[in-house]
Amino acid sequence: MALIPPFFGEGHPMINFLQILINGVVLGSIYLLATVGLTLTYGLAKFPNFAHAEFITWGGYIGYMAIMQLGLSTPIAFFVVSVGSAILGVLSYVLVFKPLSDHGATIIHLMVASIGLGFIIRHLAMEMWGSEVLSFKIVWTPIYVGTVSTTILWISAIMSALLMSIVMHLTLTKTKIGKAMRATSDNMGLAEISGIDINHVMLLVWLIGAALAGIGGIFLSMGSYLVPTLGLRLLLSIFAVAILGGIGDFYGVLAASYIIGFAESFGVIILIQLGLSVDYRSAISFIILVLMLIFKPGGIRGVLKRRD
Repeated sequence: MALIPPFFGEGHPMINFLQILINGVVLGSIYLLATVGLTLTYGLAKFPNFAHAEFITWGGYIGYMAIMQLGLSTPIAFFVVSVGSAILGVLSYVLVFKPLSDHGATIIHLMVASIGLGFIIRHLAMEMWGSEVLSFKIVWTPIYVGTVSTTILWISAIMSALLMSIVMHLTLTKTKIGKAMRATSDNMGLAEISGIDINHVMLLVWLIGAALAGIGGIFLSMGSYLVPTLGLRLLLSIFAVAILGGIGDFYGVLAASYIIGFAESFGVIILIQLGLSVDYRSAISFIILVLMLIFKPGGIRGVLKRRD
C-alpha cells in the first residue's frame, strides 16, 4: 500500500518502530474488513470462496465510479460500495452457489465454481473500466503525531474495522440472527431441525461478507491504485488470516488480522534491509499459512480449545 507512511524517521536512518506498529494496525484493519466475509461463508458453506477476492476488487471499482465518474462525496461513495458489493454477494449465492449446493455439489465443485465466478467478475470489471491502472487522484495530507504520521484515510480504516467489530460482536451475542448464524456454523443439520431458516442465514452472511469486502477494497484502492487484480494480490494474506483465526471464527479472525498485519509490517523492514522489493511482503503470510497448516490447522481457536 503506497500511502502507508515510511518506516524510517525523516533525516536519519533509524527505524521508526512506532510507525511500524501503526502501519500494522492499518494493515490489520483492512485485512479484518476483507476477511470476515470469507471466514463466515466458509464456516457456513464449508468451501473456500476464491471469488471473494473479486468482491474486494469490485468494491474498489464501484468506489472509483462513485467518486471519480459520478462525483459523489466520499461518505456516500462508501455507502454505494457497500450496497453494490452486497448485491454482488447475494447474486453470487442465489445464482451460483445455492443451486449447486441444492444439487449436491461437493467442496471441489463449489471451489472450482468460485474460481470461475471470480474470473467472470474480474473480466466484467475489465470490460467496464478497462485493464489499465486507475487512481482516485486524491492527495491525503499526512497527519503527524510526534515522529508518527498517518492520514485521515487510514484513521477511517481503523475506525471502520473497530465499528464493524463492535457491531458484529453485538450481533453474534445479542440478536436472534446472530445466534442463528453461530448455530448454523456449528451444526447446520441441527440448526435446521431447530427451526432456523438456513437459507435466510446464508443469504445474510453472503450479503454482509461481500459488503465488508467491498469496503476493504475501496480503502485499498483509494490508498494506492486500482487494478483488476487488486483482490487477487490480497488473497494469500486473507486466507492466511482466515486459517490462523480458525475457519468460521469471527473472534479468531479479529485477532489473526492484526497478527498478520504486524508480521507483514515488521517483515517489510527485513525485506528493505535485504534489498528486496516490499512486494514480497505476501511471502510472510504464505510462511505463516504453511506453518499453521502443518502445526496448528485449527488456528487460534484450536490452540485455545486445547488449553481449555
